[in-house]
Amino acid sequence: MKVSQFFGKFLSTYLWGNLLAMMLLVAGVCFAVKYGIDFYTHHGEKVTVPNVIHKSYADAEHILEGLGLDVQIGDTGYVKTLPPDCVLEQSIKAGSIVKSGRVIYLVINASSTPTLAIPDIIDNTSYREARAKLIAMGFKVGEPQMVPGEKDWVYGIKVRGRNVTNGSRVSIEDVLVIQVGDGMIDAADSVAFADPVYEEDEDMFEVVTEPTEDVPDDVPADAPKETPAPTAKEPAQTAQPEVDDFEEVTGPE
Repeated sequence: MKVSQFFGKFLSTYLWGNLLAMMLLVAGVCFAVKYGIDFYTHHGEKVTVPNVIHKSYADAEHILEGLGLDVQIGDTGYVKTLPPDCVLEQSIKAGSIVKSGRVIYLVINASSTPTLAIPDIIDNTSYREARAKLIAMGFKVGEPQMVPGEKDWVYGIKVRGRNVTNGSRVSIEDVLVIQVGDGMIDAADSVAFADPVYEEDEDMFEVVTEPTEDVPDDVPADAPKETPAPTAKEPAQTAQPEVDDFEEVTGPE
């Protein structure tokens, strides 16, 4: 290639047009990135978070979205004295400065009393451990009821006068009465032990004694004994020879 041809291509409008297009493209990308990020992150925009606690959810949503903030329900709670769908808490405190588009999470008052499941504590744990676990879960625990049984052992739970079982769902507003053993065993549960009865072995040989005669007290011990008078004997019966059923017949001798 000649030098004249090289400089001719280098000074051509096609080459410089492509270089200019590439420079404009790079500049456009840099401008878009700079201002696009500022627009996406709301750079320079400031919004003061208002106080929406104890307002209805509809009113709080309308106020926050009107300022360019996003609203979402984060959780629900329950306050008996407040109406349902009332805002109990907000994730960002009132008066805080945030950018527009920031998400505000609200805690809404539930329309009904929340319930919790009774843990596995009936006939499975002591009174102290069961009470601590129930209080930690959010239950209200009243005075225990003593029942016959092993001392400080949980035998049941009553709610409004009726017994509940493990896993039953109970309102957090109800008071739980724990039935605890008083250390006394009920008579119906006691076991009666009878003393063993041992039979005396009878002697195999009995002592035979002759009957003694009654002796009057005024008779001396060395007095001769009277011989009893003989009694009349019955005439002896003459023994008769036994007769065979079959007599032997013989002829004349």
